[in-house]
Amino acid sequence: MVQFERFTLDNGLRVLVQEDQTTPLAAVNILYDVGARDETPDKTGFAHLFEHLMFEGSANIENFDEPLQRAGGESNAFTNNDITNYYDVLPAANLETAFWLESDRMLSLDINEDSLELQRKVVIEEFKENYLNQPYGDVWHLISELAYKVHPYQWPTIGKNLAHIEGFKLDDVTQFYNKFYVPNNAIMIVGGNVKLDQVKSLSEKWFGDIPAGKPIERSLPIEPLQTSKREIEIVADVPGDALYKLYHMGDRNSLNFYVMDLVSDVLAHGNASILYRRMVKELGLFTEIEAYVTGTTDAGLLILEGKTVPGVDMKKAEKALDQELAKFAENRIGERDLLKVKNKQESVTVFSEVSLLHRAMNLAYYELLGDANLINNEMEKYLAITATDVLEHSQQVFKPENCSTIYYYADKK
Repeated sequence: MVQFERFTLDNGLRVLVQEDQTTPLAAVNILYDVGARDETPDKTGFAHLFEHLMFEGSANIENFDEPLQRAGGESNAFTNNDITNYYDVLPAANLETAFWLESDRMLSLDINEDSLELQRKVVIEEFKENYLNQPYGDVWHLISELAYKVHPYQWPTIGKNLAHIEGFKLDDVTQFYNKFYVPNNAIMIVGGNVKLDQVKSLSEKWFGDIPAGKPIERSLPIEPLQTSKREIEIVADVPGDALYKLYHMGDRNSLNFYVMDLVSDVLAHGNASILYRRMVKELGLFTEIEAYVTGTTDAGLLILEGKTVPGVDMKKAEKALDQELAKFAENRIGERDLLKVKNKQESVTVFSEVSLLHRAMNLAYYELLGDANLINNEMEKYLAITATDVLEHSQQVFKPENCSTIYYYADKK
């Protein structure tokens, strides 16, 4: 059981405190409720850009990492479609250093033409290296565009294309910061060898005077039900043919998410999984195959991804895969198999709570979903899933018309 306390500052900043006196460290995790889905189709990549810009310095601190490192700490961040998350881990005795640094970049990030141009170049190189010059590097662009036609999940976090990154304007960047990087759009978790009263005092001292931003009103378009299968073929200079099958599924708070998360493990997690045994070992159609869910806040995807054996016809491999999925959706899973995958999920959950930083990250995300106490009771949702749930939800998801397929062929020239 993870114990925590919470309070909210007058400016709307939500603060959760998770005391752990067994460690000499403290973690400060700030989740901003902003991701790629908050961009517009003609201006993408802003959320990811800020993952870089936020380390460029603020009004009173020229370099974010330098004072943190002097205090024995380290920091990092990540961005996805839904959130941007920053975290610091440092000796608990130096906790106030993290408050000083994080509050200054929340209040007065130093955004100027020089810092923008520097980070623009960094992001452009990242785009080229990871998405243009990497084998299968463009696959997330292809997945997003094919599966989503209305919802802003139709582009990946890095942005739609290089032109958007090259076209970043200082005014647009500043407006994005002023709208989303405000206390009432953030959740701060302070964990480790800390005390509630200490965190309250530091929070008021360093964050209490930061003005709240305007309330953010989201009205994101809902992706309509997919009623016919979609497919595209790509030919590129890659090591081998790859097949991607994308199925729409429920949002992160839905029962459908929990069921399909387990189903993805039953299908293709480890050498004993259904699809690995059948597709790789028995039929010899794929060299590897995996299944995973995107876990997005809004309705997400279950993705099947496989590399075919050289010389195997992609459509033949796909047909066999479709038959196996249809069989799975027609037959009730055995109680033993269901219990096995639940136990595996429970191990993952318990392991994720061991790390101070992971606890802080999980608390922040669960609080965003609506209840930080999910860190303690989410496993109950998995354990409550029945074989009937698996059957019904699999039939709902694994429909041919709910599937988008990418045939990624290696250029044979």
